Amino acid sequence: MKAQSTLLIVLAFFSIYVIWGSTYMLNKVAVAELPPFFLASIRFTSAGLLIFIIAKLLGKSLAITRKQFQNAFIVGVLFLSFGNGIIVWALKYVDSGFAALEISAQPLVVLLLMWLLQGKRIKPMSLVGVGLGIVGIFLLVAQKQLIAQEGTVLGMVMIFACMLSWAYGSLFVGKADLPKNFFVNTGYQMFTAGITLALASLLFGEQWIAPGQWGAPVQWSMVLLIVFGSIVAFTSFNFLLKVVSPDKVATSTYVNPIIALILGWYILNEEITTQSIIAAAVLLTGVYFINTTKTTVTVPRFSGKVKKNGKF
Repeated sequence: MKAQSTLLIVLAFFSIYVIWGSTYMLNKVAVAELPPFFLASIRFTSAGLLIFIIAKLLGKSLAITRKQFQNAFIVGVLFLSFGNGIIVWALKYVDSGFAALEISAQPLVVLLLMWLLQGKRIKPMSLVGVGLGIVGIFLLVAQKQLIAQEGTVLGMVMIFACMLSWAYGSLFVGKADLPKNFFVNTGYQMFTAGITLALASLLFGEQWIAPGQWGAPVQWSMVLLIVFGSIVAFTSFNFLLKVVSPDKVATSTYVNPIIALILGWYILNEEITTQSIIAAAVLLTGVYFINTTKTTVTVPRFSGKVKKNGKF
């Protein structure tokens, strides 16, 4: 029984390390052919419906209060509709590895927002992390060969806007009345976000393309994003929060961007510059200092009220 439990933990860590790290590359592949909001809508609507079906098969009740539905909708918009939909849009202009590195600064943004909105004192160790994070971000975005590319600066700015949305969402989740079952909660967040993204797609006049017209790489990317990126990895994440310490789960903060960089370089032929490597080292060191500070931060993957040391 112990060996089985160990195997499940190993597989769960593989999911949050590799699967979540690969979602940047998979979205990059899909957005090359599909409109971004349409793409994200298909992903989250499908994942939400699948979660509802699985929840019913497991005997879970889908009944929630009106307030819980409203809050799940708000969280879905902050984390998925805006937070993820704009990231997919930005991937039309920036490399997947670059996007992953910029997003790895998320704990820094949450920490600053907690200071600005809630008056939380930033501890000395976290201040070191903030300083290193700012230096790392500067090194990352100050590369002339990247800035010179059309749309790159706009993509960088929009990714930062997504990080602000996630950060505010993480603070909102800490006080919101959400469905008690995390699986049901996730289903409502994903499904409502998918509908919102569909409306955004129509509003921006995106062309809806039937799955039969997608290329094989896009079809496979979408399946992997729905089944593994949205359901398997999230379930693994919540499983690990119950069986191992939050600090161990937080290690995915450092692994995800590395996986994204490697996959972007190997599969998509994205360039990895020396300055990007230095920026990654400095930035992730800063994130380490923030994560190891014993400050409670709400985690905004697709969940409800899960609290730990700054993992995103």
